[in-house]
Amino acid sequence: MIMNNFVKRTISGIGFAAIMLAAFLTNKFIFGAVMLFALIVMMWEFLRMTCGKEYRYSQILSIVAGVTLFTLVYLYRGFNFPGRLVILAFVPVFILMINSLYVKDKSRFNKFANLYTAIIYIAVPWSVLNFAAFSAEGDFNGMLLLCFFAIIWGSDVGAYLFGITLGQKYGKKLFPSISPKKSWIGFWGGMLMAIAISVVLYYIGLFPVSGKCATADLVHCIMMAVLLDIAGVYGDLIESQWKRHYDVKDSGNIIPGHGGLLDRFDSALIAVPIGIIYLVAWDVMCL
Repeated sequence: MIMNNFVKRTISGIGFAAIMLAAFLTNKFIFGAVMLFALIVMMWEFLRMTCGKEYRYSQILSIVAGVTLFTLVYLYRGFNFPGRLVILAFVPVFILMINSLYVKDKSRFNKFANLYTAIIYIAVPWSVLNFAAFSAEGDFNGMLLLCFFAIIWGSDVGAYLFGITLGQKYGKKLFPSISPKKSWIGFWGGMLMAIAISVVLYYIGLFPVSGKCATADLVHCIMMAVLLDIAGVYGDLIESQWKRHYDVKDSGNIIPGHGGLLDRFDSALIAVPIGIIYLVAWDVMCL
């Protein structure tokens, strides 16, 4: 049984990694399709967890709003679509708001707020990925995102390994009220792994760096790894908080043995936008 689970996790993990590599390393059409599919699944998983079978029509509207936002930002960055038209993403949001007036059963109306939360928590940061994948001229290059995810997921592996070997016996808990198994030893182990991966990526020439501050490129990569690690931990804890509140183990089961897509991308929803903000701030300081 244990071996079967291991084989299942390994095969599904390899398949997931292959799809992500294809998204980042092939072309912008595959990138857009994979990211859009991931967005739809993540929003569906979140809404199923928080709203259940209630407000089904409104759930669809929420997902449509998220898809509209991502698509418009994708077209703006990748195909020089007029940026001002991104405002059209608010149209389905307005429809969602108006729709709330016609909901007859308001006995559990507090759940309706989760329809907006799905947009803010998932669709907005996921749309920001387009700013890392495309240049200002619309050229696609997924290498920066690949490096981001390598650091984020590598940090998760480091935190897990340090956590199960040392953290459970000797370490203080990181956030016991939300995630009892996470420890400070795991946190520092994850950070060491993130830094190590960023240094390796830098020296093999894969980590894109700013040419405006070339003398600080390595420091730049390490600082980014630290930020990605910290932000990723918060992203993980935020999703854990939702799952604990609604008493679910995984957001879904689309990846056998690994859970849902939201479980895989929870750290990235916070970490990737933080990484992009850091890059923007870095370029501004180097002007």
